[in-house]
Amino acid sequence: MGRPQTIDEYVEELAGQSRELLEQVRALAHEVAPGATEAIKWGAPAWLHSSGTILFMASAHAKHANVVFTPSTREAFDPDLATFTTGKGSVKLPYGQPVPDDLLRRMMAFRVREHEQEGVLWM
Repeated sequence: MGRPQTIDEYVEELAGQSRELLEQVRALAHEVAPGATEAIKWGAPAWLHSSGTILFMASAHAKHANVVFTPSTREAFDPDLATFTTGKGSVKLPYGQPVPDDLLRRMMAFRVREHEQEGVLWM
C-alpha cells in the first residue's frame, strides 16, 4: 500500500499497541474537538480546526507514538509532563504504558482554546 491518504488508512496499517494507542488518541480528539476535520499532513494524522489550522497531530513509531501540539501548549503542561519525553511540541507515549487520557484531553482542549481565543496558529 502507498502512503495513507486518510486517518482510517493510516490506522489500518498499524497493529497491536500502536494501533490501540492511535485509536485512543483519535477517540479523544473526536470527544474534545468534535468539529475538527481529519487529514493526513506530512504523512501523519492531523486534526484541523474549521479555520484550516492544525490543532494537533499524532504518529506511530516503533516503540512509541507521538502526539504533537504547538510548543506553547506543550509548555503549558510542563509540570504534568515531567515523566514523559517531550520535544518542541511533542509528547512521546511509550507503548505498553497507560495512555494519559485525562492529560491528553486537557492538552487538546487547551490547544483548541489557544487557537480560538488567542489566534495561535500551527508551528
